[in-house]
Amino acid sequence: MALLQENAMNATAVVTPSSPNLSQRLPGLLLSVGIAVVALGLGKVAPLIGGPVFGIVLGILVRNTMAPGGTYTPGIQFAGKQVLQWSIIALGFGLSLDQVAKTGLESLSVTLVTMTVAFLTAWLLGRMLKIDDKLKILIGVGTAICGGSAIAAVTPIIKPDEHDTAFAISTIFLFNLVAVLLFPLLGHVLHLSDLGFGLWAGTAINDTSSVVAAGYSFSKQAGDYATIVKLTRATLIIPICLILAFATAWKQKKQGASDFSLARIFPWFILWFLVASGIRTAGLVPVAIQPALHVAAEFLIIVALTAIGLSANLRKMASTGARPILLGLGVWAAVAVSSLVVQLVIGQL
Repeated sequence: MALLQENAMNATAVVTPSSPNLSQRLPGLLLSVGIAVVALGLGKVAPLIGGPVFGIVLGILVRNTMAPGGTYTPGIQFAGKQVLQWSIIALGFGLSLDQVAKTGLESLSVTLVTMTVAFLTAWLLGRMLKIDDKLKILIGVGTAICGGSAIAAVTPIIKPDEHDTAFAISTIFLFNLVAVLLFPLLGHVLHLSDLGFGLWAGTAINDTSSVVAAGYSFSKQAGDYATIVKLTRATLIIPICLILAFATAWKQKKQGASDFSLARIFPWFILWFLVASGIRTAGLVPVAIQPALHVAAEFLIIVALTAIGLSANLRKMASTGARPILLGLGVWAAVAVSSLVVQLVIGQL
């Protein structure tokens, strides 16, 4: 355990001789936390949008109107990277693996097909639209797995520009909002059963909060089923992160990078996420503190995404144009249709 912890610290470069100290990080951290508190409150008032989206939007607004100086940069960077990893680990304490195993197995065939369709569509359509590879990955992962959380998980691995991360999360949010409003209506038009709609919502809508909103708008049974399907789908971020880590490592080695190190690039925070999930599954997390852990995980994500917003350059985002939105639309539509087709083929509608 000690060795893993040492590797984790080396991998994320939290403490190195050249790293900024706490006093240098404090201004940026306080700015990120302060905005995150406001975003958290707004998210409670408007849960359909949610605190994470408010965080990144407020961060972008502050960055592009007030332009915080270089004094804030170390803390903002720390929050956007290290706090981001802490938030993923904290999420593990809220996910019991055995809780979702049965439903996960039932929905696995549909989930695997929709994930494959998402990644293939992102790759093919992204090439046609001439979109940067890292932005394609972010939109593909966000649509295939779990929206902003998936984007947050792969960001430390592929290391995209901050404005790419912000653009991907904004694109995913746009289609989350459309799905919440459109899916229940389409479900009734298509005469889907409660379980059929729950499986559709759980495999084709990106963010957990949007899945819950759409599911329970259809029916309570659909909402319960959609939520469990979505939680199972979210666990697939683990193998995806590992694949991306090894692919990045192989690419660096092929390019002859002199500082290549698998231990440095390996996503150790995913390992600690598994440890946290194992602790929850073993019943070692007292029921009394589980709500507090959930709130802590949510707030850490908001702080991290706020920091990403504070690093985002709207001019660079604007130069990207409408192509990422078209990519998000194409991937989202492909996932929604493929989920219904697979259910029709296997007789689960």
